[in-house]
Order: sequence, then C-alpha cells, then structure tokens
Amino acid sequence: MSTLLPQHLRNTLTFILAGGRGERLHPLTLTRAKPAVPFAGSYRIIDFTLSNCIHSGLRRIFILTQYRARSLEEHIRFGWNFLPRRLEQFIVTRPPQHGDTNAWYSGTADAIFHNLDAMRAERPDNVLILSGDHIYKMDYGRMLQDHLERDAVLTIGAVRIPTADARRFGVLEVDEKDVVRSFVEKPNKDAPEVPGQPGYCLGSMGIYIFRTEELVRRLEDDHVAGEESTHDFGKDIIPRMIGDGRVIAHHFVDIDGNPDPYWRDVGTIESYFEAHQDLCRPSPALNLYEDAWPVFTQWHNDPPAKTLFDEPGRRSEVIDSLMCPGVVVSGATVRRSVLANRVYVDERTLLEDVILFRGARVGKDVKIRRAIIDKWTIVPDGTRIGFDPAEDRRRFTVSETGIVVVPHKYPFA
Repeated sequence: MSTLLPQHLRNTLTFILAGGRGERLHPLTLTRAKPAVPFAGSYRIIDFTLSNCIHSGLRRIFILTQYRARSLEEHIRFGWNFLPRRLEQFIVTRPPQHGDTNAWYSGTADAIFHNLDAMRAERPDNVLILSGDHIYKMDYGRMLQDHLERDAVLTIGAVRIPTADARRFGVLEVDEKDVVRSFVEKPNKDAPEVPGQPGYCLGSMGIYIFRTEELVRRLEDDHVAGEESTHDFGKDIIPRMIGDGRVIAHHFVDIDGNPDPYWRDVGTIESYFEAHQDLCRPSPALNLYEDAWPVFTQWHNDPPAKTLFDEPGRRSEVIDSLMCPGVVVSGATVRRSVLANRVYVDERTLLEDVILFRGARVGKDVKIRRAIIDKWTIVPDGTRIGFDPAEDRRRFTVSETGIVVVPHKYPFA
C-alpha cells in the first residue's frame, strides 16, 4: 500500500484503456479484446493492472471497452464487483458513448474525451490513465506522489527497454532532472539511449497522470483540431506539451525496489509464449506467489488439481509446470506447460512447452509441443501438434518461430 496520504488517492480518477484489438495475438484475440486474454492459467491480462490499482489505494476506476468487449465485461462484472458504490468506490466498464457521431473511439485521447462527462461528475484533482494489456506490478501511489511533489502537469511512467524494441513504444528523452525533452511515438529511426547504458532507451509504459484541468483543456483543443489530429496521447497530446518544463518522467521501480523491474507487453505470440515459459522456470522473473502483492481475479469454484496413475505405460509426470484448480492429469507426461482451470489430459499423452486454456481436453496418445490451445478445445486421440510444420500450417496459425496456436473450440473432426 502506498504511503501517500489517502485523500490524494481518493481525489484521483482512473481510466483504463481496454479496447485494444491485439491483432498480433491472433487468433487468441479473434473473440476477445487483448486485456481479456487469459494469462498464467488463472488470470486475464487486465487483472494485473486492476490489482495494481487496488493495492495502490485507487478506488474510482472506469474501464473503457470497445473491441470484442463481451468476454471482458463479463469478467469485470463477475470478478471485480466488490467495491461499495455507496462509498463512491467503483470499477465500472464504459463502452463507447456514441452520442450524435455514431462512431467508435478513434484514438486513446478520443476515448478519454468522450468520457469527459464522467470526469466532470467525479471532480478529481488528477487523472490516472492506464493501459489494460501489460503484465507488471506497480504502486501507482509512488508515481502520484512524484507527480505532486514535482508540481507536474503531466507525469509519464517510464521503463528501460532495449533500443531494438523502440519501434513498438513511445520513447522519451529526459534531462538530469527527469524533465521530458522529447517524446516520439514508435520512432522509425534510432532512439536516444539512456546515458551510460548503451543499447537501452527510455520507453513509455502508457501510464499518464494529468492534472485534471490541463487534461480537459488539451483534450478539447485536440477535438477541435478534427482530422488534423489522430487523437492519440503518444502522437498528438504529449508531443504538444513538451517544452514547458512541467512534463516529467517517473522511473518505474518494482514493488520490491528492484531497479530492473518486470514489465511485459505480451502483444505478440512469441512474447506471450515466452512469458509463460518464464513462469515455468524454477526462479521466474514474475513472482505470482508473494503474499504482499497478490494478483486478484474472478474466483472459479473448481476442485483441487489432481494426477492419476503410477504404473508402466500410464504414469503421470508433471515437471516444471503450472496446474490450476480443476486440472486432471490422468497418466500423462507434462513438461514446462501451463494448464488452466478444468483442463483434462488423458493417458499416454505428452505435452512439452504447451499452454492450455480453460476447459481444454486432450485425448489419449496425443503429442503436443510448443503450442497454445484455446478454451474448450477437444484434442482427439492420437493427434500430433508441433511435429509437422507443413501440416500445422495447413490447419492452424503458426508464428514466425514455430509456435502453433489452436483457436477456440477448433473442430478437429
């Protein structure tokens, strides 16, 4: 919990941008928004941002939805409806407010602009804007305290990233006092390196704290610009604010004080798969088991995980893997894999480096390696996945590095 005075937290309104298509995660995002994609078996991606808010003491949260929102909205309704509205605490989804335009949000800034009515009704001193599709643990109270002490009009959450990845992020250049001197969204040329740290630059986390009156003024000016603007914070709003000395960078420090904190944009099949492989290692970079900062999610009333049989030909072996409640491994071998709730794996089957979403069932004598199997998919007896690249590409999506993705309820028959 942040040491910041509770009154400042109560006077902060949070918007979580959760309408992303996540096109590079297809087919996992064909039926759901990126923040609703399952992660680590038990969670959805957005659970990490929401858990950060709760631990930080933030209690007024609007989630702005758009693309394929049904799964996300159901998850919020059933898993995150515990705050008392009578105490002016809430986590509420807000779909696009079409009004007279009958249009979807056209950018991140446009999404906030079309929710100015909610902002004015809540009358916050400051507004925290977050992305709902990153994996990390952060005390936003530290960032808010930095924002207040520096008397900033805008504070940007910043993290060190390899310059090779700069084209995927907004990149900041700061002076010795962390005043932002330049901001470029997804630069197509070499990004400015962090002084004394060759090969690294300072990336925007997509986390912004605005003084409310400044945010309102900037959004209204941007709206008036019409087609001359893309109505995006990174491309339009923030670059126009650079230069007055009151836009600062807040360097992300992990909750345990680690100056090289865990922060992942699992926006590609490769990055998503690697993040799960890390969880299966003996000492993963992301610790899901610490008591001080648990990740909350929707509770499923599933029975304990279970393994069956210890006899030749159908002995259960589960090695360096995660098993969620309701999992049954019945005489199969499972290595470096993540099995979500209610997964069933039948006898004489081999799983290596596999992610199984909730409700997947794998038959007898199956062999699967380097694959992601979406929810409620039934894999028939004798199936092979991850062994014949040509056959895999004929049936499924296969990433550049050969990760096979089997979509939701894929009809094998």
